[in-house]
Amino acid sequence: MYKEYDKIKITDLEVFANHGVFPEENALGQKFLVSATLYTDTRRAGLTDDLTASVHYGEVSAFIDRYLREHTFKLLERTAEALAEELLLHTKGLEKIRLEIKKPWAPVKLPLKTVSVEIERGWHTAYIALGSNIGDRSKYLNDAVRSLDTVNGCSVQKISRFLETPPYGVTDQDDFLNGCLELRTLLPPDELLEVLHQIEKEAGRERIIRWGPRTLDLDIIFYDDLVFEGKNLCIPHVEMHKRQFVLEPLCEIAPYKRHPVYGKTVWELNQDLCSGTDN
Repeated sequence: MYKEYDKIKITDLEVFANHGVFPEENALGQKFLVSATLYTDTRRAGLTDDLTASVHYGEVSAFIDRYLREHTFKLLERTAEALAEELLLHTKGLEKIRLEIKKPWAPVKLPLKTVSVEIERGWHTAYIALGSNIGDRSKYLNDAVRSLDTVNGCSVQKISRFLETPPYGVTDQDDFLNGCLELRTLLPPDELLEVLHQIEKEAGRERIIRWGPRTLDLDIIFYDDLVFEGKNLCIPHVEMHKRQFVLEPLCEIAPYKRHPVYGKTVWELNQDLCSGTDN
């Protein structure tokens, strides 16, 4: 899913903070040990000896210390999740993080050395297809792009042109306006799908007829190189290779993105569809 990044490690940074389920933990505070593996690209820093070309582990350590002292959470799980997100959002060049928070004085009334929570979080690249054939179609699509770009942990990187296309499936309806965008996101696929459904809902989307008219349609086409099949979500989108209204705009922004199942690029899939070649 990720390229092979270089690693910078911080081990057992001591922080005195106020996290815990019990009120006395929040009031009195206690020691925590934080270890972080920072995934980044150190190549330019290694060639130039320039500190600004790498992730500054001193600044990251100071951020961890300050954030944990200034916030209070009940659960270690929540503490780790919040800290990882803030580090990814605010640390230039940080692509992924493995974070472990240890609690040496866990109040379990049994002899133990430490309790810890370890998580791994990072940035992902998703490609989203957009469509509309009701009302002010371009406004619905542009509003969806803006809404997605304002979601915490999401950043729109590229947007294709919007193309006029005939309807697919149910053909007795107005033409669609379609496009695709590239999204950099911290959200896992299921949470990203929830966000897309909420944006559709805010645009007045009603799921009445499959492939029927809609104010807004948002689909996850690719998510990194993930291959996943669930009850409500399949990645890559199962019919994307059959849909020119997806492949054409996707060719604008990611022509060399390779389908993780078929092994062909988006450009090749589009050429196959145009020539009638079976994938």
